This record gives sequence, structure tokens and C-alpha cells, in this order.
Amino acid sequence: MPLGEFRNEQARASFFAAYDDAAARLWPSSSADSDVPTSFGTTRVHRLGSGAETPFVLLPGSGGPSLMWHAYAARLAAARPVIAIDPVGEPGPSVQTRSIASGDEWSQWLGEVLAGLGVGRAHLVGTSYGGWIALRHALRSPDAVASLTLFDPGGFGQVSRKFIAWVIAGGLAGFTPRPVRHALARPLRNEALRDDDAMRLVRATFGFRRRHMPPAPLTDDDLARITAPTLVLLGGHSQLYDAREVAARINTRMPHGVAEIVPEAGHDLVLRRPAELAERIVTTAAGG
Repeated sequence: MPLGEFRNEQARASFFAAYDDAAARLWPSSSADSDVPTSFGTTRVHRLGSGAETPFVLLPGSGGPSLMWHAYAARLAAARPVIAIDPVGEPGPSVQTRSIASGDEWSQWLGEVLAGLGVGRAHLVGTSYGGWIALRHALRSPDAVASLTLFDPGGFGQVSRKFIAWVIAGGLAGFTPRPVRHALARPLRNEALRDDDAMRLVRATFGFRRRHMPPAPLTDDDLARITAPTLVLLGGHSQLYDAREVAARINTRMPHGVAEIVPEAGHDLVLRRPAELAERIVTTAAGG
């Protein structure tokens, strides 16, 4: 499997100009950044907060760097330490050197990152593809996961044409003038189109060729074996799957899982009401 890469040097330069600008404007200045070597390449991490509490570990969705958590970072760091990760093979400062071909290898990568940071246990917070990685890590390394808070995670069925069409439509809308982009946010159910602070970075991610495997569906046996306290929030209009079917499956098949539907949201759920959702993350961790 080939590695993710920028389309050309111009795309790389445009992305990092946007990334550095967004980091300077949106990310807490107290962040301590470092690069952690793993079997799959060097991974950039951003650490916030202090204390000895079990940290939050933030995993972004497909195509999104860690900066997508900018509205959450300071809020979560007020409760316990935060580690935001730029995954290998995604647009960002991490450098992939080896392809990842399975959920177990994604868990291995995450385990190596956390081991490199001296973190033995974590509260995992993930959205979309990052939510699937968190689930895979909870399966492979249950003792390393204190709790899971997931926003419209992958791993509950095959990626549909509807979802791919939504991603393409959102990408095209992101290049329209601001008034048009804002007007399209509601019918497309894509709050990213209203995030003027981050839109330059969002557009720049399309200069990266992402080549990761699709998230393999979890079986009922997989769900039953996840022991960490788990909160799964699903968009009522999720473009990824039927939220009601997924919620029913989680609530019946995961002994330690609770699924809730946010009626007005789509797959953009994590971008809606971050102050309220950050509180849900903190509450879930407190019970883990």
C-alpha cells in the first residue's frame, strides 16, 4: 500500500503555511510540541495542561490534522492533561515511512506513540476515522484505555457512496466565496464550512493524497469485548450510516457502551457546540 503524500511541493508549502498560521491563531500558546518515533514514522504530538491525571488523547478524523480540536483543547486541558496527535499518513507534520494495513497496526502505532510519551493509560477521544482507531486500540490494548468518547465514529459498516459524495460536495463548497460557503453549510450539514478561522487550512488539506485503508467494520463480538466505559454520540443525519441502527447496536451489544443521537447534526457533529461536548468528554472521563 503506498504512503500518503502531498501532490507536489507547492501543495506542501501551501499546507504548512496554513497549518502554521492556524496553529498561531487558534491553538493554545502553552502547547508543548514534540515528534515521537514509531515503527510507522515520526508522529507530531501537542501536549497541554499539567498534573498526574490520566490524560485525554485526541484523534482527528480523516484528512484533518490535530488542529481540528482547537475549540476543545483549552477546555479539556482545564480538567486534565491533553495530548493531541497528528496521525501519520494524514496532512500534517507527522512523517509516515511505513503503510498501515489493519486496525491492529493502527493500535500498534498509537501504542508506540503513547509509550514514547510515557503514557500507560489514556482517555481516548476520537471522531470519524479517529474514533475507529480508538475502538481498535480498546480491543487490542484494553488495559491502556480508561474511557472512550467518540463522535460519529467509523467502523459501523462500509463507507457508502452517500458519504463519499458528501465529502466531495463539502470539498467543492469550501472553495466557493464566503457567503456561498456559509449558505451551503446548512443544506450540506457541514459546520466546517462556517469555520472561517480554519477554512484556509481545510482547503489546504485537499493538496494531500491520503492512502489509508477504509475502516473495517467491527463485529458484534468486537463490540462485546470492549471493556472501557464508552460514550458514542451520533449525528441524527449522519452521512456515514443510519444513526438509529448504529445506536441500537451499540446499546445492545456493548456492555459498557452508551450511544446517544444528536438530532440536528450530521457527520459534522464534533464541530457543533464544542463547549457542551467538551463537558460530555470530561464527564465520561470522570467515570472511567
